[in-house]
Amino acid sequence: MNSNIQPHRMASIILRISGSNGSALKHQDVVVRQVRHKFLFGTAAFDLVPLTNGEYEGEARERAEERARALTSLFNAATLPFYWARFEPERGQPMTEQLKNAARWCLDHGLSAKGHPLCWHTLTADWLLSLDDLSVLAEQTARIRREVAGFRGLIDTWDVINEGVIMPIFAKYDNGITRLCKHRGRVALIRSMFEAARATNPSATLLINDFDVSPAYDILVEACLEAGVQIDAIGIQSHMHQGYWGVEKTLKVLDQFSRFRLPIHFTETTLVSGRLMPPDIVDLNDYQVNDWPTTRAGEERQAEEAVQHYKTLFGHPLVQGITWWDMVDGGWLNSPGGLVRRDGSTKPAYEELLRLIKQDWWVSPTTLTTDQNGEILLTGVLGEYEVTCRGERRSFSLNQSDGQAVEIHL
Repeated sequence: MNSNIQPHRMASIILRISGSNGSALKHQDVVVRQVRHKFLFGTAAFDLVPLTNGEYEGEARERAEERARALTSLFNAATLPFYWARFEPERGQPMTEQLKNAARWCLDHGLSAKGHPLCWHTLTADWLLSLDDLSVLAEQTARIRREVAGFRGLIDTWDVINEGVIMPIFAKYDNGITRLCKHRGRVALIRSMFEAARATNPSATLLINDFDVSPAYDILVEACLEAGVQIDAIGIQSHMHQGYWGVEKTLKVLDQFSRFRLPIHFTETTLVSGRLMPPDIVDLNDYQVNDWPTTRAGEERQAEEAVQHYKTLFGHPLVQGITWWDMVDGGWLNSPGGLVRRDGSTKPAYEELLRLIKQDWWVSPTTLTTDQNGEILLTGVLGEYEVTCRGERRSFSLNQSDGQAVEIHL
Protein backbone atom coordinates (compact mmCIF):
# COMPACT_ATOMS: atom_id res chain seq x y z
CA MET A 1 0.00 0.00 0.00
CA ASN A 2 1.27 3.44 -0.95
CA SER A 3 2.25 5.40 2.16
CA ASN A 4 1.36 8.69 0.46
CA ILE A 5 -2.42 8.17 0.65
CA GLN A 6 -4.17 11.26 2.01
CA PRO A 7 -5.22 11.03 5.68
CA HIS A 8 -8.90 11.51 4.83
CA ARG A 9 -8.84 8.13 3.03
CA MET A 10 -7.28 6.36 6.02
CA ALA A 11 -8.25 5.39 9.54
CA SER A 12 -6.94 3.36 12.45
CA ILE A 13 -8.87 0.77 14.37
CA ILE A 14 -8.29 -1.37 17.46
CA LEU A 15 -9.50 -4.94 17.03
CA ARG A 16 -10.21 -6.84 20.23
CA ILE A 17 -10.17 -10.55 19.50
CA SER A 18 -11.93 -12.81 21.98
CA GLY A 19 -12.98 -16.43 22.11
CA SER A 20 -16.46 -17.89 22.47
CA ASN A 21 -16.26 -17.50 26.27
CA GLY A 22 -15.41 -13.82 25.95
CA SER A 23 -11.78 -14.16 27.05
CA ALA A 24 -9.10 -12.27 25.14
CA LEU A 25 -7.09 -14.30 22.65
CA LYS A 26 -3.55 -13.33 23.59
CA HIS A 27 -0.54 -13.58 21.30
CA GLN A 28 -2.52 -15.05 18.41
CA ASP A 29 -1.71 -14.56 14.74
CA VAL A 30 -4.51 -12.76 12.94
CA VAL A 31 -4.77 -12.32 9.16
CA VAL A 32 -6.45 -9.10 8.08
CA ARG A 33 -7.63 -8.75 4.48
CA GLN A 34 -9.30 -5.83 2.72
CA VAL A 35 -12.28 -6.87 0.60
CA ARG A 36 -13.80 -3.58 -0.55
CA HIS A 37 -13.13 0.14 -0.77
CA LYS A 38 -15.51 2.60 0.85
CA PHE A 39 -14.76 4.96 -2.05
CA LEU A 40 -16.92 4.14 -5.06
CA PHE A 41 -14.89 3.08 -8.08
CA GLY A 42 -17.52 2.42 -10.71
CA THR A 43 -18.38 2.09 -14.37
CA ALA A 44 -21.40 2.26 -16.62
CA ALA A 45 -22.45 -1.40 -16.72
CA PHE A 46 -25.28 -1.44 -19.24
CA ASP A 47 -23.95 -4.70 -20.69
CA LEU A 48 -25.08 -6.50 -17.55
CA VAL A 49 -28.73 -6.20 -18.57
CA PRO A 50 -28.55 -8.51 -21.61
CA LEU A 51 -26.03 -10.75 -19.86
CA THR A 52 -28.17 -11.36 -16.78
CA ASN A 53 -31.31 -11.86 -18.85
CA GLY A 54 -29.92 -14.60 -21.07
CA GLU A 55 -29.77 -12.52 -24.24
CA TYR A 56 -26.28 -13.71 -25.18
CA GLU A 57 -25.49 -17.17 -26.49
CA GLY A 58 -22.36 -19.11 -27.32
CA GLU A 59 -19.26 -17.05 -27.97
CA ALA A 60 -21.13 -13.79 -27.38
CA ARG A 61 -22.01 -14.96 -23.87
CA GLU A 62 -18.44 -16.04 -23.17
CA ARG A 63 -17.21 -12.59 -24.21
CA ALA A 64 -19.84 -10.90 -22.05
CA GLU A 65 -18.87 -13.03 -19.05
CA GLU A 66 -15.23 -12.14 -19.63
CA ARG A 67 -16.16 -8.44 -19.61
CA ALA A 68 -18.10 -8.99 -16.39
CA ARG A 69 -15.05 -10.57 -14.75
CA ALA A 70 -12.95 -7.58 -15.79
CA LEU A 71 -15.60 -5.32 -14.28
CA THR A 72 -15.68 -7.00 -10.88
CA SER A 73 -11.88 -7.30 -10.72
CA LEU A 74 -11.51 -3.53 -10.86
CA PHE A 75 -14.74 -1.87 -9.72
CA ASN A 76 -17.02 -1.93 -6.68
CA ALA A 77 -19.88 0.11 -8.19
CA ALA A 78 -21.99 -0.03 -11.34
CA THR A 79 -24.41 2.36 -13.02
CA LEU A 80 -27.45 0.69 -14.61
CA PRO A 81 -29.61 2.26 -17.37
CA PHE A 82 -33.05 3.63 -16.57
CA TYR A 83 -33.52 5.82 -19.65
CA TRP A 84 -37.29 6.10 -19.80
CA ALA A 85 -37.54 5.68 -23.59
CA ARG A 86 -35.85 2.28 -23.32
CA PHE A 87 -37.05 1.25 -19.88
CA GLU A 88 -40.73 1.81 -20.73
CA PRO A 89 -41.10 2.27 -24.49
CA GLU A 90 -44.75 1.26 -24.20
CA ARG A 91 -46.75 2.87 -21.45
CA GLY A 92 -47.34 0.50 -18.57
CA GLN A 93 -44.76 -2.07 -19.72
CA PRO A 94 -41.51 -1.22 -17.94
CA MET A 95 -38.43 -3.46 -18.02
CA THR A 96 -38.53 -3.86 -14.26
CA GLU A 97 -37.62 -7.55 -14.04
CA GLN A 98 -34.78 -7.23 -16.54
CA LEU A 99 -33.19 -4.43 -14.54
CA LYS A 100 -33.80 -6.26 -11.27
CA ASN A 101 -31.87 -9.22 -12.61
CA ALA A 102 -28.92 -6.94 -13.37
CA ALA A 103 -29.19 -5.24 -9.98
CA ARG A 104 -29.28 -8.60 -8.18
CA TRP A 105 -26.18 -9.66 -10.08
CA CYS A 106 -24.44 -6.50 -8.88
CA LEU A 107 -25.44 -7.17 -5.28
CA ASP A 108 -24.26 -10.79 -5.51
CA HIS A 109 -20.90 -9.66 -6.89
CA GLY A 110 -20.18 -6.93 -4.35
CA LEU A 111 -21.13 -3.98 -6.55
CA SER A 112 -23.13 -0.99 -5.36
CA ALA A 113 -25.68 -0.26 -8.10
CA LYS A 114 -26.87 3.20 -9.09
CA GLY A 115 -29.87 3.96 -11.30
CA HIS A 116 -29.37 6.52 -14.08
CA PRO A 117 -31.47 8.63 -14.52
CA LEU A 118 -34.96 9.11 -13.08
CA CYS A 119 -35.74 12.36 -14.90
CA TRP A 120 -34.07 13.52 -18.13
CA HIS A 121 -35.33 15.30 -21.21
CA THR A 122 -33.22 13.14 -23.53
CA LEU A 123 -34.29 9.53 -24.04
CA THR A 124 -37.52 10.19 -22.20
CA ALA A 125 -40.70 8.32 -23.11
CA ASP A 126 -42.14 9.42 -26.46
CA TRP A 127 -45.67 8.69 -25.30
CA LEU A 128 -45.48 11.68 -22.92
CA LEU A 129 -45.90 13.99 -25.94
CA SER A 130 -49.60 13.18 -26.17
CA LEU A 131 -50.19 14.32 -22.57
CA ASP A 132 -50.71 17.79 -21.09
CA ASP A 133 -48.19 19.20 -18.62
CA LEU A 134 -50.07 18.18 -15.48
CA SER A 135 -50.37 14.63 -16.78
CA VAL A 136 -46.68 14.55 -17.66
CA LEU A 137 -45.88 15.66 -14.11
CA ALA A 138 -48.12 12.96 -12.69
CA GLU A 139 -46.51 10.28 -14.90
CA GLN A 140 -42.96 11.42 -14.12
CA THR A 141 -43.63 11.54 -10.38
CA ALA A 142 -45.31 8.12 -10.46
CA ARG A 143 -42.40 6.75 -12.43
CA ILE A 144 -39.94 7.90 -9.76
CA ARG A 145 -42.01 6.40 -6.96
CA ARG A 146 -42.36 3.12 -8.84
CA GLU A 147 -38.65 2.71 -9.53
CA VAL A 148 -37.35 3.92 -6.18
CA ALA A 149 -39.81 1.69 -4.30
CA GLY A 150 -39.49 -1.31 -6.59
CA PHE A 151 -35.69 -1.39 -6.49
CA ARG A 152 -35.25 -0.49 -2.82
CA GLY A 153 -32.55 -2.70 -1.35
CA LEU A 154 -31.14 -3.41 -4.81
CA ILE A 155 -30.58 0.18 -5.93
CA ASP A 156 -30.51 2.86 -3.27
CA THR A 157 -28.53 5.48 -5.18
CA TRP A 158 -30.12 7.46 -8.01
CA ASP A 159 -29.33 10.25 -10.44
CA VAL A 160 -32.66 11.98 -9.87
CA ILE A 161 -32.22 14.86 -12.31
CA ASN A 162 -29.90 14.64 -15.28
CA GLU A 163 -28.68 17.79 -17.03
CA GLY A 164 -31.10 20.23 -15.46
CA VAL A 165 -29.12 23.26 -16.65
CA ILE A 166 -30.09 22.74 -20.27
CA MET A 167 -33.41 20.99 -19.62
CA PRO A 168 -35.84 23.92 -20.21
CA ILE A 169 -33.97 25.26 -23.23
CA PHE A 170 -33.23 21.95 -24.96
CA ALA A 171 -34.24 22.45 -28.59
CA LYS A 172 -32.98 19.41 -30.52
CA TYR A 173 -36.42 17.80 -30.53
CA ASP A 174 -39.73 18.08 -28.73
CA ASN A 175 -40.18 16.07 -25.53
CA GLY A 176 -42.50 16.01 -22.55
CA ILE A 177 -39.89 16.76 -19.88
CA THR A 178 -38.59 19.94 -21.52
CA ARG A 179 -42.18 21.12 -21.89
CA LEU A 180 -42.82 20.37 -18.23
CA CYS A 181 -39.62 22.12 -17.14
CA LYS A 182 -40.56 25.24 -19.09
CA HIS A 183 -43.99 25.19 -17.49
CA ARG A 184 -42.88 24.66 -13.88
CA GLY A 185 -39.37 26.09 -13.92
CA ARG A 186 -36.18 24.20 -13.20
CA VAL A 187 -36.08 24.53 -9.43
CA ALA A 188 -39.76 23.66 -8.93
CA LEU A 189 -39.41 20.59 -11.15
CA ILE A 190 -36.23 19.44 -9.43
CA ARG A 191 -37.83 19.92 -6.02
CA SER A 192 -40.84 17.80 -7.05
CA MET A 193 -38.63 14.99 -8.33
CA PHE A 194 -36.40 14.92 -5.25
CA GLU A 195 -39.38 15.06 -2.91
CA ALA A 196 -40.99 12.10 -4.66
CA ALA A 197 -37.80 10.03 -4.44
CA ARG A 198 -37.09 11.05 -0.84
CA ALA A 199 -40.61 10.24 0.36
CA THR A 200 -40.38 6.82 -1.28
CA ASN A 201 -36.99 5.89 0.15
CA PRO A 202 -35.81 8.30 2.87
CA SER A 203 -32.46 6.51 3.19
CA ALA A 204 -31.60 6.67 -0.53
CA THR A 205 -28.63 8.65 -1.85
CA LEU A 206 -30.04 11.15 -4.35
CA LEU A 207 -27.91 13.06 -6.85
CA ILE A 208 -28.29 15.97 -9.19
CA ASN A 209 -26.09 15.36 -12.23
CA ASP A 210 -24.80 17.54 -15.07
CA PHE A 211 -22.17 17.88 -17.78
CA ASP A 212 -22.23 21.69 -17.47
CA VAL A 213 -19.48 22.71 -15.06
CA SER A 214 -19.94 26.41 -15.75
CA PRO A 215 -21.35 28.84 -13.14
CA ALA A 216 -24.80 27.99 -14.53
CA TYR A 217 -24.70 24.62 -12.75
CA ASP A 218 -23.29 26.20 -9.63
CA ILE A 219 -26.16 28.71 -9.62
CA LEU A 220 -28.74 25.95 -10.17
CA VAL A 221 -27.41 23.90 -7.25
CA GLU A 222 -27.47 26.97 -5.03
CA ALA A 223 -31.05 27.81 -6.03
CA CYS A 224 -32.16 24.25 -5.35
CA LEU A 225 -30.58 24.20 -1.91
CA GLU A 226 -32.11 27.57 -1.07
CA ALA A 227 -35.50 26.16 -2.11
CA GLY A 228 -35.08 23.31 0.36
CA VAL A 229 -34.15 20.53 -2.05
CA GLN A 230 -32.25 17.87 -0.11
CA ILE A 231 -29.41 16.91 -2.43
CA ASP A 232 -27.15 14.15 -1.10
CA ALA A 233 -24.37 14.52 -3.65
CA ILE A 234 -23.43 16.68 -6.62
CA GLY A 235 -22.82 14.68 -9.77
CA ILE A 236 -20.24 16.01 -12.24
CA GLN A 237 -19.73 14.57 -15.70
CA SER A 238 -16.22 14.72 -17.16
CA HIS A 239 -16.52 13.48 -20.73
CA MET A 240 -13.10 14.40 -22.09
CA HIS A 241 -13.47 13.31 -25.71
CA GLN A 242 -11.82 16.57 -26.75
CA GLY A 243 -8.88 16.18 -24.40
CA TYR A 244 -7.97 15.74 -20.76
CA TRP A 245 -9.02 18.59 -18.51
CA GLY A 246 -5.71 18.57 -16.71
CA VAL A 247 -5.12 18.94 -12.98
CA GLU A 248 -5.63 22.71 -12.94
CA LYS A 249 -9.12 22.63 -14.48
CA THR A 250 -10.14 19.61 -12.41
CA LEU A 251 -9.14 21.36 -9.18
CA LYS A 252 -10.91 24.52 -10.31
CA VAL A 253 -14.14 22.58 -10.86
CA LEU A 254 -13.76 20.91 -7.48
CA ASP A 255 -13.15 24.24 -5.78
CA GLN A 256 -16.21 25.72 -7.48
CA PHE A 257 -18.57 23.09 -6.08
CA SER A 258 -16.81 22.56 -2.75
CA ARG A 259 -18.45 25.66 -1.30
CA PHE A 260 -21.67 23.66 -0.86
CA ARG A 261 -19.87 21.20 1.44
CA LEU A 262 -21.72 18.33 -0.20
CA PRO A 263 -20.21 15.04 -1.36
CA ILE A 264 -19.13 15.09 -5.01
CA HIS A 265 -19.39 12.15 -7.41
CA PHE A 266 -17.65 12.22 -10.77
CA THR A 267 -20.48 10.29 -12.36
CA GLU A 268 -19.39 9.96 -15.99
CA THR A 269 -15.68 10.07 -16.81
CA THR A 270 -14.36 9.49 -20.32
CA LEU A 271 -10.83 9.67 -21.73
CA VAL A 272 -10.36 8.36 -25.25
CA SER A 273 -7.45 6.25 -26.48
CA GLY A 274 -7.68 7.36 -30.11
CA ARG A 275 -7.82 10.65 -31.92
CA LEU A 276 -9.44 13.49 -30.03
CA MET A 277 -12.78 14.93 -31.04
CA PRO A 278 -12.38 18.27 -32.87
CA PRO A 279 -12.48 21.22 -30.43
CA ASP A 280 -15.15 23.08 -32.40
CA ILE A 281 -17.83 20.47 -31.56
CA VAL A 282 -20.14 22.06 -28.98
CA ASP A 283 -22.58 19.20 -28.41
CA LEU A 284 -20.59 15.98 -28.24
CA ASN A 285 -23.57 14.09 -29.65
CA ASP A 286 -23.10 15.94 -32.96
CA TYR A 287 -19.87 14.04 -33.60
CA GLN A 288 -21.10 10.96 -35.44
CA VAL A 289 -18.45 8.66 -36.96
CA ASN A 290 -18.52 5.06 -38.12
CA ASP A 291 -14.91 4.32 -37.22
CA TRP A 292 -13.03 5.67 -34.21
CA PRO A 293 -10.19 3.25 -33.51
CA THR A 294 -7.99 2.96 -30.48
CA THR A 295 -4.26 3.48 -31.11
CA ARG A 296 -1.10 2.49 -29.28
CA ALA A 297 -0.06 6.09 -28.68
CA GLY A 298 -3.60 6.97 -27.63
CA GLU A 299 -3.68 4.11 -25.15
CA GLU A 300 -0.45 5.28 -23.54
CA ARG A 301 -1.88 8.79 -23.28
CA GLN A 302 -5.17 7.51 -21.87
CA ALA A 303 -3.37 5.49 -19.19
CA GLU A 304 -1.28 8.44 -18.02
CA GLU A 305 -4.27 10.78 -17.97
CA ALA A 306 -6.54 8.29 -16.22
CA VAL A 307 -4.06 7.76 -13.40
CA GLN A 308 -3.58 11.50 -12.97
CA HIS A 309 -7.32 12.16 -13.01
CA TYR A 310 -8.03 9.47 -10.42
CA LYS A 311 -5.20 10.65 -8.17
CA THR A 312 -6.51 14.22 -8.35
CA LEU A 313 -10.06 13.18 -7.47
CA PHE A 314 -9.08 10.63 -4.81
CA GLY A 315 -6.99 13.34 -3.22
CA HIS A 316 -9.96 15.66 -2.69
CA PRO A 317 -11.84 15.06 0.59
CA LEU A 318 -15.32 15.75 -0.83
CA VAL A 319 -15.10 13.32 -3.74
CA GLN A 320 -16.75 10.02 -2.86
CA GLY A 321 -16.83 8.22 -6.20
CA ILE A 322 -15.64 8.05 -9.80
CA THR A 323 -17.54 6.27 -12.59
CA TRP A 324 -15.82 5.42 -15.88
CA TRP A 325 -18.07 5.84 -18.96
CA ASP A 326 -17.96 3.13 -20.05
CA MET A 327 -15.74 0.10 -19.70
CA VAL A 328 -15.62 -1.22 -23.29
CA ASP A 329 -14.80 0.62 -26.52
CA GLY A 330 -17.60 1.43 -28.94
CA GLY A 331 -20.23 2.60 -26.49
CA TRP A 332 -21.48 6.16 -26.49
CA LEU A 333 -20.45 7.97 -29.70
CA ASN A 334 -18.68 4.81 -30.90
CA SER A 335 -15.59 6.17 -29.17
CA PRO A 336 -12.47 4.34 -27.97
CA GLY A 337 -13.26 5.55 -24.46
CA GLY A 338 -13.22 2.14 -22.82
CA LEU A 339 -10.69 0.50 -20.56
CA VAL A 340 -11.25 -2.70 -22.55
CA ARG A 341 -10.85 -3.05 -26.32
CA ARG A 342 -13.62 -4.37 -28.55
CA ASP A 343 -11.92 -7.79 -28.65
CA GLY A 344 -12.12 -8.03 -24.85
CA SER A 345 -8.45 -7.38 -24.10
CA THR A 346 -7.60 -4.83 -21.43
CA LYS A 347 -5.82 -1.58 -22.22
CA PRO A 348 -2.91 -0.05 -20.30
CA ALA A 349 -5.38 2.29 -18.56
CA TYR A 350 -7.21 -0.72 -17.11
CA GLU A 351 -4.00 -2.25 -15.83
CA GLU A 352 -2.78 1.04 -14.37
CA LEU A 353 -6.06 1.70 -12.58
CA LEU A 354 -6.11 -1.88 -11.30
CA ARG A 355 -2.65 -1.37 -9.84
CA LEU A 356 -3.65 1.98 -8.35
CA ILE A 357 -6.94 0.84 -6.80
CA LYS A 358 -6.07 -2.71 -5.79
CA GLN A 359 -2.40 -2.28 -4.87
CA ASP A 360 -1.35 1.29 -4.11
CA TRP A 361 -4.66 2.14 -2.41
CA TRP A 362 -5.24 -1.33 -0.97
CA VAL A 363 -4.26 -3.25 2.15
CA SER A 364 -2.72 -6.57 1.16
CA PRO A 365 -3.41 -9.58 3.43
CA THR A 366 -1.44 -8.85 6.58
CA THR A 367 -0.59 -11.07 9.53
CA LEU A 368 -0.66 -9.31 12.90
CA THR A 369 -0.26 -10.70 16.42
CA THR A 370 -2.56 -9.82 19.29
CA ASP A 371 -1.03 -8.36 22.46
CA GLN A 372 -1.67 -9.42 26.03
CA ASN A 373 -5.13 -7.84 25.85
CA GLY A 374 -6.05 -9.67 22.66
CA GLU A 375 -5.78 -6.42 20.69
CA ILE A 376 -4.21 -5.38 17.41
CA LEU A 377 -3.95 -1.94 15.86
CA LEU A 378 -4.73 -1.68 12.16
CA THR A 379 -4.22 1.37 9.97
CA GLY A 380 -5.61 1.15 6.48
CA VAL A 381 -7.74 2.51 3.68
CA LEU A 382 -11.41 3.08 4.50
CA GLY A 383 -13.52 0.11 3.51
CA GLU A 384 -14.65 -3.41 4.35
CA TYR A 385 -12.29 -6.00 5.81
CA GLU A 386 -12.14 -9.61 6.97
CA VAL A 387 -10.18 -10.96 9.91
CA THR A 388 -9.21 -14.64 10.21
CA CYS A 389 -7.99 -16.27 13.42
CA ARG A 390 -7.93 -19.94 14.40
CA GLY A 391 -9.62 -20.81 11.13
CA GLU A 392 -12.61 -18.57 11.75
CA ARG A 393 -13.44 -15.49 9.70
CA ARG A 394 -15.28 -12.32 10.68
CA SER A 395 -16.06 -9.06 8.85
CA PHE A 396 -15.68 -5.48 10.01
CA SER A 397 -15.68 -1.95 8.60
CA LEU A 398 -12.88 0.59 8.78
CA ASN A 399 -14.52 4.00 9.00
CA GLN A 400 -13.26 7.52 9.50
CA SER A 401 -13.26 7.52 13.31
CA ASP A 402 -9.61 7.07 14.21
CA GLY A 403 -8.91 4.93 17.25
CA GLN A 404 -12.30 3.24 17.33
CA ALA A 405 -12.45 -0.18 18.93
CA VAL A 406 -14.24 -3.16 17.40
CA GLU A 407 -14.96 -6.39 19.22
CA ILE A 408 -14.33 -9.56 17.19
CA HIS A 409 -15.84 -12.67 18.79
CA LEU A 410 -14.73 -16.04 17.47
